[in-house]
Parts: sequence; C-alpha cells; structure tokens
Amino acid sequence: MAINRNELVTRHNPVLHEIDLSSPLTVGNGELAFTADVTGLQSLYKEYVDTLPLCTMSTWGWHTKPVSEERYEYTLDDLVMSEYDYNGRRVRYPKKRMPGNEEVYDWLRHNPHRLNLARIGFKYKGADIDIKDLSDIHQELKLYQGLLVSDFKIQGIPCHVETTCHSHRETIAVKVVSEALRRGDLTLAIDFPYGSHDITASDWDNEEAHRTEILREKGDRQGKVNEIHIKRILDRDIYYTNFSSKEEVSFEHNLHSIRIRVDREQVEFTVSFSPKEIAENLQAAYVFKNAKEWWYDYWEKGGIVQLNKSKDPRALELERRIILSQYLLAINSCGSTPPQETGLTCNSWYGKMHLEMYLWHCAWAPLWHQTKLLERSLPWYVDHIKEAKENAGRNGYKGSRWPKMIATEGIDCPSPVAPLLVWQQPHIIFMLDLAYRQNGSMEFMEKYWTLIEETAKFMVDFVVFNEETGRYDIVPPVIPVQECHRHDISKNPAFEVEYWRYTLKIAVEWAKRLGKDYDQKWQEVADNMAELPIANGLYIAHDNCPDTYEEYKRDHPSMLMAYGLLPSDRVNKDIMADTLSKVIASWDYPSLWGWDFAVMAMTATRLGKADTAIDILLIDTLKNDYVKSGHNRQISRKDLPLYLPGNGSILLALPMMVAGYEGCTEDTPGFPKDGMWTVEFENIQRYV
Repeated sequence: MAINRNELVTRHNPVLHEIDLSSPLTVGNGELAFTADVTGLQSLYKEYVDTLPLCTMSTWGWHTKPVSEERYEYTLDDLVMSEYDYNGRRVRYPKKRMPGNEEVYDWLRHNPHRLNLARIGFKYKGADIDIKDLSDIHQELKLYQGLLVSDFKIQGIPCHVETTCHSHRETIAVKVVSEALRRGDLTLAIDFPYGSHDITASDWDNEEAHRTEILREKGDRQGKVNEIHIKRILDRDIYYTNFSSKEEVSFEHNLHSIRIRVDREQVEFTVSFSPKEIAENLQAAYVFKNAKEWWYDYWEKGGIVQLNKSKDPRALELERRIILSQYLLAINSCGSTPPQETGLTCNSWYGKMHLEMYLWHCAWAPLWHQTKLLERSLPWYVDHIKEAKENAGRNGYKGSRWPKMIATEGIDCPSPVAPLLVWQQPHIIFMLDLAYRQNGSMEFMEKYWTLIEETAKFMVDFVVFNEETGRYDIVPPVIPVQECHRHDISKNPAFEVEYWRYTLKIAVEWAKRLGKDYDQKWQEVADNMAELPIANGLYIAHDNCPDTYEEYKRDHPSMLMAYGLLPSDRVNKDIMADTLSKVIASWDYPSLWGWDFAVMAMTATRLGKADTAIDILLIDTLKNDYVKSGHNRQISRKDLPLYLPGNGSILLALPMMVAGYEGCTEDTPGFPKDGMWTVEFENIQRYV
C-alpha cells in the first residue's frame, strides 16, 4: 500500500502555542527565505535578535562595506600571505593574521557579507508590539503546502495571518484578517537596514550610509496605492523591493521605513525582492496557489520514509527529523549557489559559503529523487572554474582548487583553518556521480565533465609520490577534516586519502564512459594512494597521530568516514569496528558537530551494527538537538542557533539505512531486526 504522504508530512507540522525564541518558522524556496515570529511576520524582531534573528535573505543579497571614503576594497594581493614548504614547493596561503596587516585580513573575512533584505512586521497603534499584548497564540507551519498560518489575539482582538513564498521568484505573499486592521490600529511596517557581517546581517544604526528611494507608486485614487516600487542603495550594492496589493492602501515613507495602513478588515499583499528592477508584480492569490502546487509535487514525487508503525518510542522523533529536514533543506540550501551553514536563515561566518559543507547540505538530493534541487547550484561550480584555477595556480598547481570559505565571487577567504583544508576538493566529483546514478544520463555527464576533469587535475598534482612506499601521500601543510590537528605534521589524513582514491576512480570511469582523453596518472594515483593510518589496532587521524584517542579525541572522528560515507574496499572491517567502538566509548561528545552522528550511524550500518546506528543517530547530546522547527541547534554555540549540515547528514544516512548500499543484501540494514521497527519507504535510491 502506498504511503499517504499528506498524512505523513502533516503529522509533523510544527505547531506553536507560545513564543519559542529557538524556533521561529520559515517559508522560502532556496533562493529566498523569510523567517517569522508567531505573528506570521517579523513583528517581534527585538525579542528574537539575541537567540535566532528574524531575517529575509537571498542567495544574491550581499553587501560590501567600503574600506574607507578613499578606497572601496582590498584584494588578496593586499594580504600578507603565510608561506610554507610543500615537499620542496613554496606555497602561500591566506592563513595567518600578520602584524601590520590585520585590517586587510579582517576586511577580507568580513566582506562581502550576506544581507538582511528587509524586516516586515506589524505595528500596533503606531508602536512595536509588546509580547504581553499577545494571547491565544496558535501558529502552524503547514509543510505539505509551504504555508505558515498564524492566529493570535492582540489586546483581545483576533488576528489571522497566512504567509508563503513563491516557488521560484523572490516573492512572499501574506494574507491578514483582523478588525484591528480596519480600525487602523494594526499597520504594516517594512524596514530596511544597512549591511552587517554579524549574525543578524543588519546594521540599524548607520542610517546615513544607505538610501531607500521610492521609484514610483501606482494607484487609482489620490493618497491610495496598489504598488510601491523601491530602490535600495548600499554603497555599490543595489537591489529592488516591490510591495503589491489588490486592495488600495495608504503609505508613508520615512528614511528607511515604509508604513502601510489598510482601512478594511482583510488585505492580501506580496513583497518581492530582486537584484534588478522588478517589472511585474505577482498577486498574492497566484503566489499562494503556486506555492501549494510546488510543495505538492515536492512531497509526492520525491523520496519518503515512514516509521510511525514502529514500536520503538524513538521512531516518531526520527520521522519528525526526517520530514522537517526535507523541508528546511529545500528552502535554505537548494538554491543557485552553495549555501552557508545557516542557509538563508541568519548569518554564520559572515554569511560566507562553506564548500566543505556543500556535501552535507545537498548530496542527499539525488538519493531522494530530488536531483533537480542539486542541479540548481551545479552551474555555480561551472561558472567559477576560472577562480578555482587561479586558486590552484597561485601555488603552481594544475587544475581547479575549490576553496572552503567564500562569498559569491569564489575567492579564497583568509582564515586560520580554511585555506589548508582539502576534503572539500572531491565533493563535486562524489556528488555528480550520485546524481548520475539517479538519472543515468549521458547528457548530464557531458554537461559537467569539465568539473570532473578540472577537479581531478588538481588532485593528482597535489599529492606527492613517496619513493620508499611507492604510494602517493598528502603531506603538510594540510588540515584534516578534524580541524584540531597541526597543519605542519598532518600527513595522510585517513578520510582524505580514501576520498582521493575513491573519487579519482570515479573520474576515470566518467572519462571512459564519455570517451574522453584523460591523464593516466588519475588511475595511477587512485591505485596507489597511501594506506589508511593505523596505530595500536585502530584507524587514527593521520600518519603522525598515534595519540589520536588520548590527545585528539574531539571534533570530527573523521577516520570513520572512510567506511561510512565511502564504500572503501580496503578497510579492514574488524579494525574499523574496533575504531567505531573506541570513538563511541572515548570521544568528547560536546565537541562533536551535528553531522558526526550520521557519519557514525553510516559506519555502524556498513558494519552490520544497526542497534548502534540508531542509538548514535538519536543520542541525546548538546549538538544533536533538534528544536520544534526541525533545525539542528548547536546548543553550546550561540553563533549557531541552527546548523543545516546536521539536517543534511540525516538525509544522507537514511538511504543507506533503509534502501541499503551497493553489495548489501539485507533489507533496511540500518534498523534493528528486533520487532521494534517497521520501516516503509518510497523513491529512495540505494547508497553507494
């Protein structure tokens, strides 16, 4: 019997009966996200700002703050680079914050930063709404329709608000019904901030640094309008905002604020954002219909997992995390650019995109028959091959080197860690192959072959041949996935050497399928990568880290990824089983990150330890917390009130756990066979 998807999705609709500062709810489409409080808008901005800021964010909305009145920007040419010896090759990276060069270093880290496009909220009797004036709160995010429905009373007067987002336009639609609206007590405010690199992406104090211009207004009667066209100017950055309503409204413009008043009980309106002037305004009724149709297709045609018939008391919580993660990743992470770790909800690391997290944000999509969502951001990689080539060429390497931390221009960002990370390099090969396995299209392979080729070129040029072992090494300076290691002694990190091997084999397979010429060194390096490092009968972090489980039992236990994320055929299962047991018994759990638990679950699943997989996936610890909205909150970090890689890791692990993996003959191998679990799923692709 087919799964009733509407019923499954709907039972996990987030419902709030009171203000929960950790769980504002969001509507969006991957290009734009609008995060709202219990009023359905952003009326209680000040109350949320210190916990999880209410933002309106887009993939294209960035701001650069000029260096000074005389100078607009710095570039990497202005930065004093850190120099290292890489096996006789002199290499330079934007790593250390050098004395006398601090201003350049900090400016490049902070700019460009992602921008909060606007704050859209209610005012009551001309003032900010006081929480004490709200009662009878009932807010529900209707996941199946992408619709946020908010009911509340303000000083005893009922208010009903519906909020949604168009499927592919940066437009939100709102419906408001309230007697307070007709009286003129409840009004709408659209406020625009200057840009900031902090978590709020907003500077509300620097009013003279930006401009808000009314380009034109349209209406049938004097003093009443249906449309307001707005131009926003922040230094050299410009974007446009349109307000549109079928009903006529009156408005006031005061510096960076638009105040809108309606003399009727109900109003429907849209607010649209664009980097270019908006010619056509969408009506609210159309946007509500469009969103409903898109979300119907999303839930009905993609993968789904149902666990509610299970006897294990944890089943419904896991099902909730799965459903809400599908929603949150679609609206935050699946746009035209790789996402930041907090998506389009608020700023983390100045809004910069972290390419090493691209895997956790988006690799799940092909396995859930949602390859089209991954394909939205693949052209970004194609468009930035030039910058990736320059990044490699700066140190004399061939091919394209993908940085870790970047803004939309794709330039390596200064960081004490990021420039020396390399595990993000093979991601694009791994993810393209997942997508190919789902759609099997030669046209798809041809379209993205250049990415495979350029990525592999760097990979084989980066490794160093070891005359003594006859193998290829990854040598210092390098920082492994587990970032707490010293860059100057880290050699052959366990996951990276296996990832190099696995993805170079994929590159060779693609070349052969397409009949492309390729460097035979790809195969040579793949066949002769350094062995995974072992000490005392356990896999360790890297060759020079025999004290992994004494001094470095924190952060990511990345050695497990070589037989969790990857299907390594040279891992010794007994040694990996002992390694997994050692990690579970000895690791510093507060230092783990949201996606580490899924990694451990994937490794346990391959090892035939389903009980362990479930236990670790749902373990109660600081960074495995999932709030009412479904976000993976990193409790010990105020700067990460949400962490989307945690959500994405669940969706990457589940296909292995329910549909199995290549060579697996067991049904639902990630779930115990003790009679406590009933697992139903549809349209889930087998993992590699």
